[in-house]
Amino acid sequence: MGQRTEAAAGCLMAALGAGAGLAVWAVDVRHRLWRFEQSPDWKVLYAELPFAVLGGTAAALGLWALVRRLRP
Repeated sequence: MGQRTEAAAGCLMAALGAGAGLAVWAVDVRHRLWRFEQSPDWKVLYAELPFAVLGGTAAALGLWALVRRLRP
């Protein structure tokens, strides 16, 4: 595989990982956001969302690096 193809695959894996993290975060977000009747829990947006997206990206890139390393 060429250098450009490997770079494109890495970028694609990062984007897919971010999308997967966002999809996992979005599950039942309305319930987590409106946990209390008085006001919304903004921690769901400013803390959980970035961690979910970054975690998905890191997991996807880690898997990509592992597969790339195990390839002969």
